Order: sequence, then structure tokens, then C-alpha cells
Amino acid sequence: MVRTEYDGSLKVLASEHEGRRLNSPNDVVVSSDGAVWFTDPTYGIISNFEGNRAEPEQSARHVFRIAPEGGAPVPVISDFAQPNGLCFSSDERLLYVAESGSSHDDSVPSVIRKYAVEGGRLTPLGDFATLDCGLPDGMRCDIEGNLWSSAGDGVHCFAPDGTLLGKILVPEVVANLCFGGTDGQRMYITATSSVYRVFVDVKGAEPWTRSHR
Repeated sequence: MVRTEYDGSLKVLASEHEGRRLNSPNDVVVSSDGAVWFTDPTYGIISNFEGNRAEPEQSARHVFRIAPEGGAPVPVISDFAQPNGLCFSSDERLLYVAESGSSHDDSVPSVIRKYAVEGGRLTPLGDFATLDCGLPDGMRCDIEGNLWSSAGDGVHCFAPDGTLLGKILVPEVVANLCFGGTDGQRMYITATSSVYRVFVDVKGAEPWTRSHR
């Protein structure tokens, strides 16, 4: 896990846990208190296609947290087949984590799990939503509490209670997305070979849009 500083230099935040090399850190979010949360699936060591084939040294595919003051990464979730994308609700009281283990194991459900957040502690709240096409990867929340997730057929938008509100259909498999633009209402979507942009009628819960409701 590496951070690019303002001067362009790189700072390694974490490379191991309990003296053993991390699997292959995948997605990361930073909470408003400065803590760094990231997922550590094995995609980068499964083969030489996405990284370098290697035997995992970790006992599980963890979700880690690095405290605001820094220090060693601490596992906060350890029961995923392959934890992938993650994001906070706009008030940071909830953390959503994508289970993408179905990429290599059909028996793993394509679900997004929800957790209550209290400082550095998480309380499991069960499955939030199940995707009906493909698997969840990158995700973002908007200021209304809706969750937008990548999927096999585009982007799926879920209400705060997990109800599927609708889809943005994309002709390629989607890997990630974010809100941007000066109004916070332009969604940028990374897909198999293209980057798409679409206007949505709600602001993203990105840090620069939260104060402009």
C-alpha cells in the first residue's frame, strides 16, 4: 500500500502483516479521520496475468485498517473469499465491501456486505445486496445514501435498504467508478477497454461534494 505525496515521492504505508507479505492490495478508502482502509485479495498472486504468481503468506484475504497516526495494518474483516471494492456511506457510519470471489469460484455469491462503523471497529450487518449480473468490484455512495456498484452489465444503483433502483447499462464489463466534475454529478466509469462519463441527477458522496448538498 503506497501513497503518493504532494511532491511526487512515494511512501510505503504497508507491505506486510505480522512479518508476512500482503497478498495484493486492491482497493482503498480513507476516512475523514485519516485512517486508511484497504482490501487484500489474492488476484495479484494467482497468476502472472495480473501480477506475479506466488503462494499467499497471509492466513486470509483481509480487509485492513491503518490508524490515522500510521503504524501496522490491522485486520478488521477476515471472512471473505476475495474482498474487493469498498466505500463509506456519506456520514461514514456504514462501510460497504464487495465480495468478488465468484470470479474464480461459482459457489461464492456476488454480494455486497454492510458493516456499522465505530472508530476502528466494525459490526457486521449482513448482506446488503446481491448482483444479478456479474460481480461487484468498485463502488461509490451518493449524498442520498444510495450505493452505486460496478457489475457485469454496467453500474447498478441500490437504495439505502438494498433495493435495486436501476442500472446504467454499459456495453463492457465495468470494474470501477467515481463521481466527479465541478458539480459532483458526473460519473466516470472504467470498463474493459474504455472510460465512460455520464450525468447523474445526484451528487456523489466524495469529500469535495459532501458540503455542496
